[in-house]
Amino acid sequence: MAEQRRTEAGSTKTATGHRAKSARGPEHAARAACQSLEGLICHPAEGVSAVRRSDDGWCVVVDVLEVPRIPDTTSLLASYEVQLDRAGELLEYRRVRRYRRGAADE
Repeated sequence: MAEQRRTEAGSTKTATGHRAKSARGPEHAARAACQSLEGLICHPAEGVSAVRRSDDGWCVVVDVLEVPRIPDTTSLLASYEVQLDRAGELLEYRRVRRYRRGAADE
C-alpha cells in the first residue's frame, strides 16, 4: 500500500513536472497575445478564438471589444490575428474581422 502511494505521488510529481515544461505552450501564447495586443491597441480582450502553432512560433486569434454599446448585444468586437515567436514575443498583428456581438456567425 505504501508503494502505491509513492508511485501515485511520483506520477503526480511527473505530471506536474510535465505541466511546468509545457508552460510555454498554447496557454502561454494565448495570455501573451492578449496582453501584448491590449497594450498596443488600448482595447480590452474578450477572449481567444483560436491558437495554432506556426513554423516560427504561434498564431493566436484574439477577440477584442472595440466599441461598447448599450444594449451589450450591439457592441462592436473585432478579431485580431496575432503572430508570436517561440518565446511569446509579438511579431505582428492585424485585424481580420469586425462584427456586432449579437450577430450570428456566417
